Amino acid sequence: MNGRYKIKYQTPSIDAFNQLRVEAGLSSKEKKAIEIGLPNTLFAVTIYDEDTLIGLGRVVGDGGVVFHVVDIVVKPSYQGQGIGKKVMEEITDYLDAHAYQGSFVSLIADIPADKLYEQFGFQYTAPNSVGMYRMYK
Repeated sequence: MNGRYKIKYQTPSIDAFNQLRVEAGLSSKEKKAIEIGLPNTLFAVTIYDEDTLIGLGRVVGDGGVVFHVVDIVVKPSYQGQGIGKKVMEEITDYLDAHAYQGSFVSLIADIPADKLYEQFGFQYTAPNSVGMYRMYK
């Protein structure tokens, strides 16, 4: 990762959050949902090139039993520079310091990002279980 980039441990602005998600091909979220969701983040890591948000990752959950890794995203023009890996290193450091024996850490992996997550000890749940979701539209 480039040495000029700045790492911050805070959630981004609502607009920057949504803009980065959309630019990277993730779904747009309603402003009200973001206003509620971002403050409930257990841990956030953001990476900036000057004032431009280029990388993001969050951990949500109850802070003890369940942790969920979400919003791992890198601005497309910055991909391939180790930014996603740095985001996951920071998240792993947080989890190592805050998770308890038996804590369950989950994530939903888009392909090919699953290969990144494998580097940090994440495993496929199948065949013992499968990830499921329900999205409101």
